[in-house]
Amino acid sequence: MERTKPELLSPAGDMEKLKMAVAYGADAVYLAGNEFGMRSFAGNFPAEELSEAVDYCHSRGVRVHVTCNTMPRNDEADRLPEWLSFLESIHVDAVILADVGTLAAALRHAPHVERHISTQASVVNYRSAAAWYDLGASRVILARELSIEEIRTIRDRTPPALELEAFVHGAMCVSYSGRCLLSNYMTGRDSNRGACAQPCRYQYALVEAKRPGEYFPIYEDQRGSYIMNSRDMCMIDHLDDLIAAGLSSLKIEGRAKSSYYAGIVTAAYRQVLDAVWEGRTPDPVWREEVERVSHRHYSTGFYYGQPGQYTEDARYIREWQVLAVVERCSEDGTAELTLRNKFAAGDKIEVVGPGLRPFAMTAPAMTGEEGEPLTEVRKPQMRFTMRLPQYAPPLSIVRAQRSLSPNSQT
Repeated sequence: MERTKPELLSPAGDMEKLKMAVAYGADAVYLAGNEFGMRSFAGNFPAEELSEAVDYCHSRGVRVHVTCNTMPRNDEADRLPEWLSFLESIHVDAVILADVGTLAAALRHAPHVERHISTQASVVNYRSAAAWYDLGASRVILARELSIEEIRTIRDRTPPALELEAFVHGAMCVSYSGRCLLSNYMTGRDSNRGACAQPCRYQYALVEAKRPGEYFPIYEDQRGSYIMNSRDMCMIDHLDDLIAAGLSSLKIEGRAKSSYYAGIVTAAYRQVLDAVWEGRTPDPVWREEVERVSHRHYSTGFYYGQPGQYTEDARYIREWQVLAVVERCSEDGTAELTLRNKFAAGDKIEVVGPGLRPFAMTAPAMTGEEGEPLTEVRKPQMRFTMRLPQYAPPLSIVRAQRSLSPNSQT
């Protein structure tokens, strides 16, 4: 089989995240409308905005994949044809689905849209992958539980025209490909319909039936126990193995995460993927970038064996804060920015942007909208001007290393 460079597929939970993913190097983005998707708490896209998103991406050579990967009930199945026809009309590139009835509806009502089988379908063997292909799928998104060797076997024993996609970065689920019942049972929020409350991250205790109100911690250490707490996946050091396994698309998890996450993780994988494909040694600064987003302790997922669990706590590691975003910048580095979090002249800051290697600097004095001198900027979304040592393209990010709340779960 001819060796082809994998697509880099990034999350786009809303329009702001989509623009960041596109600017920072995504080949394709995946997103959802207001229903039929597996992330009901992401911003998602109403119909008019979805059409705008497709136009925005296509004008920049980026593909759009739309999720329809819930298991639709009868009333939803009734609405599917209209939705799929709409996706066809706005020239969506692919629809992501997990239900065979949805596949049949897509073939009929969106015949020019590619059909990708969601990881929710738990494809873990070559027979399943080939069966989906025979039914009309052009791609399968493999279950996260597969090893590199298993992926190679699936690639070797399926039609060459069938594309294989796999997750390379982001949150992992303690249940098999996200098929969890805990959330629905404990909170009424169905994880299989996009509303997971993440009960696997809770800290649990025992209660004895005859002693109501008396809670007994399950100790692994003084902090308690997090026996279902999955590590996050990070495969940025192993993209050569993923390419060699025959993957067509490398997928970054995170539609419910921030626009900063969408941009930074996309940039890191873009730079490393390009370097590996061209036979260059990746600049180590891009490996460092995945440590500068909110994440749990990393592992390589199931690619090289069991990932193990982190049982000390369920918190995110958050050591960097976004301070401002560049709106425009002149060639001499005079930048107009909007503020996200306060900072002052003299602070140690970093700047990273689309195609821009991160660099450190000391914040200089700034200027307000009326030309007034400022030594500190405090009001969120305020516009101000600051001189950078070099040009930074729009959507570049100013950030600082800050100790954020250790109990934060966002």
